[in-house]
Amino acid sequence: MRAVNANFPERKSLLNGGFVVALNDSENMQEYEYPEEVKYIIRQNHQKDYIRAANYINTSNADVCIMEHEFGIYGGESGIYILPLINRLEKPLISILHTILKDPSYVQRIIIREIAEQSSKIVVMSKRAVEFLTTIYDVPEEKIVIIEHGVPDVEASKPNPVKSLSQFKNRKVMLTFGLISRGKGLETVVRALPKIARIHPEIMYVVLGNTHPGVIKSSGEEYRDHLKTLAAQLNVSSHLSFINKFVTEEELVDYLAATDIYVTPYLNEAQITSGTLSYAVGAGAAVVSTPYWHATELLADNRGRLFDFKDADALAEIVIELLNQERVLNELKENAYDYGLHLRWPVIGAEYIRVAHESCATHDFSDRILKNSIVDPEIMPKFSLNHVLRLTDDTGIVQHAKYGIPNLKEGYCLDDNARALIMALMAYQRSKSREAFELLPIYLSYIHYMQTEDGNFRNFLSFDRRYLDDVGSEDSFGRTIWSLGYLIGCSSNNSYKEFATELFHKSFPHFKTLKHLRGMANTIIGISLYLQAVPGDEGMVSEMINLTQPLIDAYDRHQTEDWQWFEEKMTYDNAILPLALLHSCHITGNEKVKQTALKTMAFLDEVTLSKGYLSPVGNDGWYSKGKNFPVYDQQAIETMAMVLMHFQAYTNFRKPQYIEKMFLCYKWFLGENSLRAPLYDHETKGCCDGLLPGGINRNQGAESTLAYLISHLTVLKAFELEYEYNKAGQSVSLSF
Repeated sequence: MRAVNANFPERKSLLNGGFVVALNDSENMQEYEYPEEVKYIIRQNHQKDYIRAANYINTSNADVCIMEHEFGIYGGESGIYILPLINRLEKPLISILHTILKDPSYVQRIIIREIAEQSSKIVVMSKRAVEFLTTIYDVPEEKIVIIEHGVPDVEASKPNPVKSLSQFKNRKVMLTFGLISRGKGLETVVRALPKIARIHPEIMYVVLGNTHPGVIKSSGEEYRDHLKTLAAQLNVSSHLSFINKFVTEEELVDYLAATDIYVTPYLNEAQITSGTLSYAVGAGAAVVSTPYWHATELLADNRGRLFDFKDADALAEIVIELLNQERVLNELKENAYDYGLHLRWPVIGAEYIRVAHESCATHDFSDRILKNSIVDPEIMPKFSLNHVLRLTDDTGIVQHAKYGIPNLKEGYCLDDNARALIMALMAYQRSKSREAFELLPIYLSYIHYMQTEDGNFRNFLSFDRRYLDDVGSEDSFGRTIWSLGYLIGCSSNNSYKEFATELFHKSFPHFKTLKHLRGMANTIIGISLYLQAVPGDEGMVSEMINLTQPLIDAYDRHQTEDWQWFEEKMTYDNAILPLALLHSCHITGNEKVKQTALKTMAFLDEVTLSKGYLSPVGNDGWYSKGKNFPVYDQQAIETMAMVLMHFQAYTNFRKPQYIEKMFLCYKWFLGENSLRAPLYDHETKGCCDGLLPGGINRNQGAESTLAYLISHLTVLKAFELEYEYNKAGQSVSLSF
């Protein structure tokens, strides 16, 4: 802020140039004493604070928002809580990335890509950072700007008071400053001291700075004490000094100017930006450093010297050489000082002003909203069965995975094999895929293996093909009837169709015994699909009507003016209930069933789509009438049911808004959700198991992956249907 405002001398205070939103790592808003420019505080681990902050920024007079990004600053896994904030911003966003990892985790890569997507400009501080962003994170190069780390715009005091300190007086001084913690590599410098001290007994290594607050909380001064113990073991305690305090920028420049050699001995190359290194160069210090990424760039062209990681002997030799050759030492200092002039904060501030003007000139928020709301098949990943094939063996599809690896210990379940049969049929219908066709007998065989003599179904099977239950749930029964009905209704393979029909009819006596709404709903869908192939089966029509009535009765018992639902609470797989009624009225034309379907669908939309994206009822507590809405854990099957519900509504009523809602729900998989995090994994072609309060459940089991693939195929089918209807002049055209 000071750097930017330095370019506007007419401004009387920092507040004339904007305000700060601060991140607070404490639950207590009053724990820290912030200056007056801090106008809003986000508690690190409170999701709602991020949403409120976005609203605060949007209603302010700010023209542009500048975000400092470091993974550890923000809440959630790798700081994922920042994504909902930036997605809601109505101001152009400039994001400054302080850490760009060469080997990011799945979530870290998602975060950087989403930040890049939402930002007008991405600011980095080195050329290596540009290389990483373009090659690892697929960020367009034209969106990236290099603005180097700023340095204080002050000169050392004359006379310099630091030179009179006991640690500096009549000494050759090596200095490292900053928050102290393991990983800084300070022990490398201590190990170099014996060799240096033999040639230059006047050497003093000064470590300036407090121990990192996080380290203090976890392990106190253990690292500082370790360094002291090491120095004592090497007999160089008199050459090591700690100045345990925080200094101002003006004081820091005095310390750097009084230093002969500044050392950054970091332990590995993965440091894309170092503020302490920039400050040392800006102050005209002679810098000796390990070759981490920022150092190799900033110390090029004879602005410093490099030694290998953990190589105390090499460090000692360089220090001795520089102390022996004052001309070479001074040349390094002059080169660093000259380069540092263009890093002074007012110069850097002017660069940010230029980028801010560009961002404001090109920012069109209305266009961004438009892009997010129009149905766009181009954003859909290419359909792939790779992960399904990975999960499937000659028995069936394994129900769980650890990350993208099948978890064979958990075995198989009927639910997933029924869904897998539906997905494989849809895939084969769409493209005549040989891979999909070859999966059909595997899943059909599993269903047959799990059917009992009386026509019911078991659910769970161990990896060594042992039955793990005697009778499965009504949910698994209904989903199986759905899959068999779908096969009977759509398959052109007589062998498969006849086999499925045999299994379907064998299970028929159990239709009458169903007691739970979701078991009934899944079965209704299966019967409806069966009747599309066998429309003259009056007995099956009658059975579907009988199964539909309990859903209508449940709605009549529980509905009120503000609660248009079947039960006192919304639990799991909620959209299945109105979806079943849509299927039922599609066959029978029953007006009461139709109106109940429309009312409950509208209520579900109101509850889950009101924020402009899908936020399904979370599994962590369900949604009881009059209670708080549980946001997490969000499950993929909820989204699949929503996609299928809107598709069926479009099939029944030909209204384009159902296609738009269907696509909005589908985009939950791609990141249009409460965390702004995609669950579809472009690498494995699987789908993560759920959306958690702090991030993503990275396991990619059958249920979530099949939910994604069925949703994907349903969306493609809807696009084709809409095209056909438009072509025939039967409905209003959609833009997609």
